Amino acid sequence: MQITSITIRPANEELVKAYASICFDDCFVVHDIWVIEAPTGLFILFPTKKLSDGSDCDVAFPASTETRRMIERAILAEYKKVVAGNSPSPNASAK
Repeated sequence: MQITSITIRPANEELVKAYASICFDDCFVVHDIWVIEAPTGLFILFPTKKLSDGSDCDVAFPASTETRRMIERAILAEYKKVVAGNSPSPNASAK
């Protein structure tokens, strides 16, 4: 499984610094991954759905710690490029 593109949409919110979309193998996309800034640094949260009882249900998430780390590193690297103004477009390939 290869990350073929990452799109970062900066946000002007207190905790959420951006929303990311990631595409795998040019055929599977996950939208609305949050880039969060906490006192300990940046991290990502995967999309959830609010249930009628007020609880949250995971919509998409990595099945292993290794995959989560790979995705998080790629998204945060692209986020830092966008914030620094080094990304030529909002849709950058990650190889």
